[in-house]
Amino acid sequence: MTGYKILVVDDEQDVLTFLEYNLKKEGYFVYLASSGQQAIDLATEVLPQLILLDIMMPGIDGIETCEIIRANEKLANAIICFLSARSEDYTQIAAYEAGADGYLIKPVRPKLLVSYVKALLKRIEEPQKSTATSEEKVIHAGPLIIDRDRYLVLINDTEIVLPRKEFNLLCLLASKPQKVFTRTDIYDYLWGQDVQTSERTIDVYIRKLREKFGDRLIKTIKGVGYKFDPNT
Repeated sequence: MTGYKILVVDDEQDVLTFLEYNLKKEGYFVYLASSGQQAIDLATEVLPQLILLDIMMPGIDGIETCEIIRANEKLANAIICFLSARSEDYTQIAAYEAGADGYLIKPVRPKLLVSYVKALLKRIEEPQKSTATSEEKVIHAGPLIIDRDRYLVLINDTEIVLPRKEFNLLCLLASKPQKVFTRTDIYDYLWGQDVQTSERTIDVYIRKLREKFGDRLIKTIKGVGYKFDPNT
C-alpha cells in the first residue's frame, strides 16, 4: 500500500509535522499545504490520490477548498478526508455535501490515522464492488443510461456529471430497479466496513441525486431504505 501521494492541508505546523511523520513511516509520498489556496494549487500540480483536509483555515476554508477541488476534472478521483476538531453533525454533513469521502475528528491517534488512510486507499487497489454482472457495463433504466467504463450518465440524452460517490450510489440503485436497498446495503457499498462515518451522509447523497434527477426516480421506503423506480 505504499507509494501513494497524500496531500495534507492544515494551518497548524505541529499538525502538519505529526501527520507527515506518521504517513511517511508507512511509505507514502507526503505533500504539505498550510492554506486552502495552496492546497488547490498543489493538488492540481501533484494530483494526489488522497487529501487530508482541515476545515478551520484563514482565507479559503476547508469546505470551500473541497468544493473547488471537486470541480476540477483532473482531481475527480482524488479521495478527500476531512481531519478537523469540529465534531458537530451539521459540520460533518456540510463536509460530505462538499464532496468528502471521510471525516476524522482531531486529535487522532497515529494507529487510527494510518488504519483509516489504508481503508480509504483500499478502494483504489480493489476493483469497484458491483451488484451488476460483468456484462452489465452499461445500465439502461427508464430514461437513464449509465456507462460504468466511461463514467457517463445520460438522462433523456442529456449528460449529467456526477462526483464519484453519487455515481456509485446511482449505479447501485439503478442496477436493480424496484429492489429496496437498505441503508446498511448502501453504507457498506459506498464506504465498506473499514470506514466509519455518520449514516446521515447517505441522506446527503440521496438528496444530491434527487436535485439532479428529480424526486420521482428514487423512492424512500420508510424505515428500510431506498429503491430506484424508472416507471415514474
